[in-house]
Amino acid sequence: MKIMKNIAILLIAFVALSTTTLANGEKTPATSTIELKFIGHYENQPVFQLNLNNATEDEYAITFRDEFGNVLYAAKVKGSNISKKFMLNTEEIGDNVLNVEVKSKKNDKSEVYQINRNRSIVEETVVNKVK
Repeated sequence: MKIMKNIAILLIAFVALSTTTLANGEKTPATSTIELKFIGHYENQPVFQLNLNNATEDEYAITFRDEFGNVLYAAKVKGSNISKKFMLNTEEIGDNVLNVEVKSKKNDKSEVYQINRNRSIVEETVVNKVK
């Protein structure tokens, strides 16, 4: 009987610790207002779109770094609901891994994205019945 009581207490404690409760009473954390995504190629170069979906005006620092920490690009943008596109010059950076850091000035939080370029050749053979 005592063992069952201890198991019940442990389960209640586990559930209480595993549920994230935010200050506003929500059970799930708010989604990020920063989004970096690959949108395609332009003149054989990869193009990425950075969306800053903030309702109130904020200032963001955007920094592209190579795998050794060297700054390849840095800029600051200010406003709300900002969308910016970036084209990478693959002749200069090759297949190196890039880190993109986007830091908000208002809440002093940053998000880091990693860009890995992998190349693969796919060969496909298809057989179709004609008659």
